[in-house]
Amino acid sequence: MSKDIVLRVVDIWKRFGQVEALKGVSLDVYRGELLVLLGPSGSGKSTLLRIIAGLEYPTSGKIYIDGEDITDLPPYKRDTSMIFQHLALFPHMTVYDNVAYGLKIRGIPKDEIDRRVDEVLELVRIRHLKDRKVTQLSGGQQQRVAIARSLILHPKILLLDEPLGALDLKLRKELHIELRRIHQEVGNTWIFVTHDQEEALTLADRIGVMNDGKLIQIGDKWDVYEQPKTRFVAEFIGETNIFECRVVEVYGDRVYAEWRGLKLGVKTDREVKPGESMYLSVRPEYIGLSKDKPSNEGYNIFHGMITDEVFRGSYVMYSIKLDNGEMVKVTVLSKDAEYDPGDEIYLYWRVDKGVPLKE
Repeated sequence: MSKDIVLRVVDIWKRFGQVEALKGVSLDVYRGELLVLLGPSGSGKSTLLRIIAGLEYPTSGKIYIDGEDITDLPPYKRDTSMIFQHLALFPHMTVYDNVAYGLKIRGIPKDEIDRRVDEVLELVRIRHLKDRKVTQLSGGQQQRVAIARSLILHPKILLLDEPLGALDLKLRKELHIELRRIHQEVGNTWIFVTHDQEEALTLADRIGVMNDGKLIQIGDKWDVYEQPKTRFVAEFIGETNIFECRVVEVYGDRVYAEWRGLKLGVKTDREVKPGESMYLSVRPEYIGLSKDKPSNEGYNIFHGMITDEVFRGSYVMYSIKLDNGEMVKVTVLSKDAEYDPGDEIYLYWRVDKGVPLKE
């Protein structure tokens, strides 16, 4: 994926009356990437997408596509196309007519329309359905029609606003794989909005996490998951344990903190000082379990008792009450889940697996 910038969003604010929906959002989107904007309802992600599409205008700020200021341009003059959760297909038309509609109103010759419709329906794997009415299709097939209708216009940027939200879980997961394939084959830039963290992690090249009208963190999906910058990001993406600590000693990049009467170690390049409060995130999958006390160097090791287990198919999540009364979540692959509620246990994790957070 090239790193040249196709879309630049600069200090976008949007107010609806007294409500600030967006608060100074800036980001660069790279040509050919699939960027996912992730956040809870009301975080501003759909508003930002509509501003990029030209369906809303910002209160202040600028939008650039390939260096051109398009902030005040109407939607039809932007090289973008948008897919909504409610697909807005024409129910009285066939698949062919829905997909061809945008080309017909542009006056494209019929033989060219036929060729391009066949190509894009083949891409989304519904060419055999082109003569059916869209009301005769399943939800997943209708979703493919909406994608084909947008892709046939060859937009520079495809905007997708929670397009899979109305589908059942199994179908959504199947379409995640299909969307990745289609994006890779087409090669244009996609911006995908969702509140579903699993969807974001499956689809994205990069993830931008939004909350309360702000872009909290943006980066490679692995970095956002492994190195969350704030407590909100750590808790919104995946399961995690949050420890509220007080720094007691600092030795270079090694920090020791007191946590409810227990001492734990952290390895970090973040500057901290003794006496400071610190939040620490530790993912459940990075914590090991043992009935015998480990002697590993460079690990935090605590004693506790398993109070509950939850089977989640490929893994089991244990709830463990430590000797200081605090609860910790630990995930173990199902094939290795050999413990039961009531078992006394030691849990341990490497000091570099804890991530200090900004509040």
